[in-house]
Amino acid sequence: MPGPSLQLSGLIIGKRPPTESFQLHHVFSPEHGLVRVHQRIPKKPSPTHVPLDLFDEVAFTLEGARDGGDTWFVKEVRLLHREPGLGRSYETLACASALAALVARNNVPEESRAAVTTLLRAAFTALAAGGRPDIVYLKSCYSFVRDEGYPLKQHWLHTLPPADRAFLRTVLTTPVAAQAATPAPDLARLQKHLDTYLATHTEILLDAKF
Repeated sequence: MPGPSLQLSGLIIGKRPPTESFQLHHVFSPEHGLVRVHQRIPKKPSPTHVPLDLFDEVAFTLEGARDGGDTWFVKEVRLLHREPGLGRSYETLACASALAALVARNNVPEESRAAVTTLLRAAFTALAAGGRPDIVYLKSCYSFVRDEGYPLKQHWLHTLPPADRAFLRTVLTTPVAAQAATPAPDLARLQKHLDTYLATHTEILLDAKF
């Protein structure tokens, strides 16, 4: 008797080293959150096998284990979107990886999953188009934490000196493509300040610094 089936669309935000038979993907879906998906690795080259990579947006038909649980296996897969530009530099790839890990490490509530999916798509698109990773990371991290309900504007912002507050507002409200000349040391100082605040005032689990 076959196991349960599931239609799933989402972004691949994590992978584990493959075993002899399967590749494990961590897929973030606006409907189901983080789902572990096992894709069989063919023993011989197959024209029907779809190799998947980190940050791909994919549609799956999945089959669950007969005994239930959270183990799902790929029956059908369709690649919806890929951003080749994410491999343009180490810094770009590291930023995309850090943002994916930020989402994977934190339990995103059901009501926030659609917004987080949109946030990841926008960040990956900006990075692939050549956006500065330090700017994309700060803007995305701020948006993620704010949308999780933490009072960044009401609390954290007021712990900054006035000049930094004004600078942060400019960074947050200006498109990434228009910020090529934004001073990197000022961004690094703000990011460090935000990371410290998150570590001491929230339950957000940060990835290693990118």
